[in-house]
Amino acid sequence: MTGNMPEANVIEDVVALACRAPSVHNSQPWKWVVDGSVVSLFADRERLVPAIDSTVREMILSCGAVLDHFCLAMAARGWNATVDRFPDGMDLGRVAAVELSPSSGVDATLSRRADAIHRRRTDRLPLAAPRGWATLESTLRGFVDGEVVTLAVVADGDRSQLAEASRLTESIRHRDPTYLSELRWWTSPFTLDEGVPPSARISAAEAERVDIAREFPTTGYGERRSQVSADHSKIIVLSTSSDVPDSRLAVLRCGEALSTLLLECTVAGLATCALTHLTEVEPSRRLIGELTGQPGLPQLLIRVGQTPVAGEHPRPTPRRPVAEVLRFRN
Repeated sequence: MTGNMPEANVIEDVVALACRAPSVHNSQPWKWVVDGSVVSLFADRERLVPAIDSTVREMILSCGAVLDHFCLAMAARGWNATVDRFPDGMDLGRVAAVELSPSSGVDATLSRRADAIHRRRTDRLPLAAPRGWATLESTLRGFVDGEVVTLAVVADGDRSQLAEASRLTESIRHRDPTYLSELRWWTSPFTLDEGVPPSARISAAEAERVDIAREFPTTGYGERRSQVSADHSKIIVLSTSSDVPDSRLAVLRCGEALSTLLLECTVAGLATCALTHLTEVEPSRRLIGELTGQPGLPQLLIRVGQTPVAGEHPRPTPRRPVAEVLRFRN
């Protein structure tokens, strides 16, 4: 590479780190192509999860998260990233084209956020109420533009309605054989570098203490975090404005905001779990909008909470080899 482009090994390392981003069912629906001075991100339609994501909305959210992770990781290496989103139009091909240029220094805030990529996990266990929430909530709101993407927090008094909607949504889903077949595929214990492995799931007894969650096949009979009798996480809702003409662009930006919020929470020492099951079914999606009072379309929820210092913490989930997701054209 030239002096105006990172060395190939740097790009490989950054892509490997960026691909720690969350994705629906850990499907990792992305591909990266380096062509001259441009690094392009493509959505990988072969990794679509069609029973829950026939509109590719969650695939785009996932691509937004990995895009933000990539830009952060590059910033921590001393490279500015200029992003052109959907440079070829709104058809789902190339999601973003990233031009890289050397920066004059490394921003400490971005560097801390990039470091948090290594520590972030999807934590499905029950969470205690987050300490210092009022201050953190204000900080998180500052990272969301409020025009394309908006942030709301579900009031504690409305949580029971949301929990009931979560239970009903999962009840409906589990009567759908196509959904169940897809879920079994992505939770197979034999997959080595994709999907949601047993180590990332929870037991039936643990699931009883989490009132808002997608129901995955349970594992074992454990009772981790027994000191957390019920989930007291805060529930963040990210929505996209109905005024934005290009909905896919808004969803991509929402995925980027998801990345920022998850990593900021990790920096603050909090655990998170992103949820999309409630926004896959129209009645639940409508209820979320009513509870938050926000216009626009709810895209996802995030549970944010505290874990016991000595408690069980999720292990990192597998990721595909870099060679499978990254290609150099010259």
